[in-house]
Amino acid sequence: RRTTRTEEKETNKFQFMKKYIANIITGSRAIFSLPLLFIPLSSAWFYALYLLCGLTDMIDGTIARKTGAVSKFGARLDTVADFVFMFVCSLKILPLIHIPIWLWVWIIIVALIKIFNITRVFIRKKKLISIHSVLNKITGFALFLLPLSLTFAPTTYSVATICVLATIAVMQEVYFIAKGQEVL
Repeated sequence: RRTTRTEEKETNKFQFMKKYIANIITGSRAIFSLPLLFIPLSSAWFYALYLLCGLTDMIDGTIARKTGAVSKFGARLDTVADFVFMFVCSLKILPLIHIPIWLWVWIIIVALIKIFNITRVFIRKKKLISIHSVLNKITGFALFLLPLSLTFAPTTYSVATICVLATIAVMQEVYFIAKGQEVL
């Protein structure tokens, strides 16, 4: 059976989309993050864009794996998109939350241990590796839920809960690195 030019074009479009859809979704996270800076935190638009960014973070990797489109570029783009989203959210949310100084100290200590872990693996492997443990994913999900909980849950309790999760996750990372199990 001979294919028509229209069928070939449709096949080429499908192959293009199959190859790049995950990267398009990932890149959209960075793009959708930027308007969050200019939209009031308690507005429906903020929550809609915030959830959309979270959704893109959840599905891009799955789509890349299912379509066979996993690539180094996609992994780097995901890291950049995650950074943009986290940076924008930090700029938007951190000035508005009021937590005790002891919680800020706790956050800084966990962040420093995380940086130490990343540096230690980088020195050993000569590349940046992020440990995707179940505990890290649970902590990330809890952190993602934080802005959604600000209107109805006491901030101190929400942040303390996330700090407990983050502390356990970062200590698990220390253990994995000590055992040479950096890639999970």
